[in-house]
Amino acid sequence: MPQIHETWTVLSHGPSVELDDGTLTVTGQIHMPLMDLERRMTVVRLSDGSSVIYSAIALGDVEMNRIKTFGEPQYLIVPGDKHRLDAKIFKQRYPSLQIIAPPGASERVSKVVPVDATSVDFGDPDVTWHVVSGTGGREASLLVRRRSGTTLILSDLVGNLHQKRGFEGWLLHVAGFAGDHPQIPRVVRMLLVENKGRLRQQLLEWAAIPDLRRIIMSHGDPIETHCGEALRKLAAALS
Repeated sequence: MPQIHETWTVLSHGPSVELDDGTLTVTGQIHMPLMDLERRMTVVRLSDGSSVIYSAIALGDVEMNRIKTFGEPQYLIVPGDKHRLDAKIFKQRYPSLQIIAPPGASERVSKVVPVDATSVDFGDPDVTWHVVSGTGGREASLLVRRRSGTTLILSDLVGNLHQKRGFEGWLLHVAGFAGDHPQIPRVVRMLLVENKGRLRQQLLEWAAIPDLRRIIMSHGDPIETHCGEALRKLAAALS
């Protein structure tokens, strides 16, 4: 993994895009050994006008100003211990930011930035925090309910990157982050999945959400069609 950023460090990133009312997202790139990996930050506006940052990415001034206008950052979700790169500098920029991490990741996250809690009530019934079952408490998700439907926000659990050419593409494919369809990456199965049965049940519970419209993940394109079917296929792949 890259070194934790100690000062505001802007890496390559795209523009912020509002996927739904009160849900903003932006993708960037981080250089890993042997490849560049796409990563995603999602910002969710709460009913009081503040916002939740899920998996922080330091952006340029124009995009950071848009985020501040979109909703004053109040919570930073570090959804897993592999997503600490920009957590410290976000806390420096927004000192009142509350840092939330799932219980299985909090020890490693706290080595970078103090963790305020391992669970949270945002005071908004339409935005809820969940620790993903079957991951040993190492991955956190959000459910965001809007008039248009429900959005599920995940971190590393699902990969949906487009297949690249060359050695880098082959490596992403072997790791399970890139391919023809969404999948639970092989490396994630090894490092994150503790109980396949519980995770399978979690996937099926999400699939049963009647108005599930979208699944956002940290590595890959959002799933915006047949979300329930995609989750059921992921659950079946765990059998």
